[in-house]
Amino acid sequence: MRDRLVRAIDYFAPVEMMGDQSNLMKIRTFILLHLIGPAMGHSVILFLWYASPVLTWQFWVIEASVISFWLVPILVKLTQSLILPATFSVCLLVFLSLFGSFFYGGISSPFMPWFLIALLLGFFYLADHPAMVITGVVVQLIVFVIARLYVGDFISLLPLSSMTSVNLISIIAAIAYTTLLSIYYETVMRDSGALETATRAQRIQAEALREAMRKAELASRQKSIFLAKISHELRTPLNAVIGYSEMLRDELASESINKQRALDLERINAAGRHLLALVTDVLDLPSIEARRLEVSIKEVNVSELLTDVTATAGPLIAKKHNRLVVQVVNDPGVIETDPLKLRQAILNLLSNAAKFTSHGVITLKMMTKGYEASRRLIVEVRDTGIGMSQESLGRIFKDFSQAERDTTQKFGGTGLGLVLTERFCNMIGGTIHVESQLGEGSVFTIDIPCKAVVG
Repeated sequence: MRDRLVRAIDYFAPVEMMGDQSNLMKIRTFILLHLIGPAMGHSVILFLWYASPVLTWQFWVIEASVISFWLVPILVKLTQSLILPATFSVCLLVFLSLFGSFFYGGISSPFMPWFLIALLLGFFYLADHPAMVITGVVVQLIVFVIARLYVGDFISLLPLSSMTSVNLISIIAAIAYTTLLSIYYETVMRDSGALETATRAQRIQAEALREAMRKAELASRQKSIFLAKISHELRTPLNAVIGYSEMLRDELASESINKQRALDLERINAAGRHLLALVTDVLDLPSIEARRLEVSIKEVNVSELLTDVTATAGPLIAKKHNRLVVQVVNDPGVIETDPLKLRQAILNLLSNAAKFTSHGVITLKMMTKGYEASRRLIVEVRDTGIGMSQESLGRIFKDFSQAERDTTQKFGGTGLGLVLTERFCNMIGGTIHVESQLGEGSVFTIDIPCKAVVG
């Protein structure tokens, strides 16, 4: 039953008010009062029907006025607003109370309490338009006073003694009507209090969030300062270790008696280089994220860069008995890009392939596609190593992650090499793509413009 009543009321409600709970309750209360209000008013009309010896035109005016209140919900539906229907309702109720009082009992009329309800209704639903309420009431009061002065005494169509019971009925109906308004007002105030409490809580949370952001920014700045300092402190001794180990290794390599020491120095040198590479990866990543790593576009001879890269990566590839195959489909000639970023990206891919391939083949393939300004350099690194599952492909370009869960334990590394490679490629306007199958190797493809445009 309740759901049917709510659906009936909502049929008349404006669409734009349906989304706001406070406005929805307001319009529902307004429509409900205008559906049940005329029914309560007809209790007085029925009394007049039975008490009046003759049904005069005044009775029919009052009856038509009471019935007209049922048109108010329809007016809300048509106008999709509360202003005009509420104004009409207030003016009609003022007219009904004054007109009924003029002909049925004067100041003691059962219609007089309706005048107070009209004022309450007006200021309740038209609080933002008080001038409309005041104007409508004042105009009708002036007409009422003029009529009273012109006619003289009030015209009494029924004796006052016969209207005692109907006055009680009218007062009870007025109390019921105002009670509904009071219930709505209490609900609105409760909701308003809850909203204010929620707003204060949200304001406190926002302040806490701002403080947390301030502390996070401070921590980030301190981290950057720390990394800048630690970069020098770590790289300097590591370069010294690597340099001195190379010098001692070269001196001892010619003496057969010191071959074991030379081998030990080679291991120290390899460990130092590996550690330096890990430190470099860890320290370069924050610089890229903070956009402190600059891009320097220069003319690059691709053949010379390729020779340099293969010479650098060659020993690392041969360490696990792998064979490096270089394929140049068409000579790219000279391109414009950042040579350091491109060199590091290719070296990272070759190093990655060498790490996960043993007794296999690593192929470095280079070609160009397109013409003129749209010409692009394609670098492909293919290996016959352990490969990756399809599930693992989604993780390899994430910070500090590797394809398989146990890869770090088996092969070492920070998991930053491919992350840096992707970001180097992005910095020079390119992309990197990977295809792989578990147990069958991987293919990494770098695609960059031959004439880089850096934003």
